[in-house]
Amino acid sequence: MTEGEAASERPRTRRRKLLIVTALVLLVPLAALTILAFERQYTYNSNIKRIGQVFPDEPERPARVAGSAQNWLFVGSDRRPEELGHQRADTIMIVHLPPDRRRVYLISIPRDAYVPIPGHGKDKINAAYAFGGPKLLIKTVEQLTKVRIDHFAALDFRGFVDITKAIGGVELHLMQTVHDPISKITWKQGKVVLEGESALNFVRQRYNLAGGDFDRIKRQQAFLRALGEKVVSKGTLTDPLALNELLEAVTKSISVDSGVTLGTLRDLALELRHVRAKDLISTVVPMKGVGTVKGASVVKLDAAESAKLYEALRTNKIGEYLPEDSLTSTYVW
Repeated sequence: MTEGEAASERPRTRRRKLLIVTALVLLVPLAALTILAFERQYTYNSNIKRIGQVFPDEPERPARVAGSAQNWLFVGSDRRPEELGHQRADTIMIVHLPPDRRRVYLISIPRDAYVPIPGHGKDKINAAYAFGGPKLLIKTVEQLTKVRIDHFAALDFRGFVDITKAIGGVELHLMQTVHDPISKITWKQGKVVLEGESALNFVRQRYNLAGGDFDRIKRQQAFLRALGEKVVSKGTLTDPLALNELLEAVTKSISVDSGVTLGTLRDLALELRHVRAKDLISTVVPMKGVGTVKGASVVKLDAAESAKLYEALRTNKIGEYLPEDSLTSTYVW
């Protein structure tokens, strides 16, 4: 190689080295982020507890709804359902996802609703969870509503504390002052910020509320809507650290049926990416009032009106049954 050729080769060599270094500078962090993303997904997936055989035998179940609508049965209780010893569920809710995924419908079933429980006669519906765990509760709900449940999810209230901490609390407005004699907390009229134990105490309060369990359901629905609003509007989804903390808390606190994979949750997240707090529409299964059975207070459901709601769920016409203005406000009482 001549001296001139060697001189012209040196800049090309430097450029190649520069390109290699530049590529490494760009690719190494990208590879690291990719590895981190896969690691995070593995961690989230490992955190979630899955329960096998939660659905009744197929011949006993309602028919599948045509289209891609989904019905999830959501419960909240003091312990995960896979832990030894079943307990009564504090919260029971059908979460309906219509085919277009433009809204999410929350249909609460009062925990004291007096209903037939297969193999146990009539009792409060939350007793089904105590008698036979998720499987008996799903069977009870399906036989009551003739609505097929596609998936089951349970929230451990102990993890609820971490979830509210991860998003920096939830803000609600109370229209009147209420004292909780159990937790010995007085919720004053006006704005309250609920985080950690205070949030848990708020959604679980039952005594000293004018409407008893009905007001408790209103609290839970209002809280869920406010929580959703906080997550999507306050930057949690665009802040990697905040999102990681939230996902860690959520995945450590829930149990789902064994058919719920990481892909199921990922697809669902993508389908619901445009849903905002205003798109969470909530209601309660129609009721006639309260009564007493063997000395225990129970809730009597309105069979005729409830049948209309169940029919709307089965036929994908819930949007006609529940207009958009039936939203639960973040202002309670």
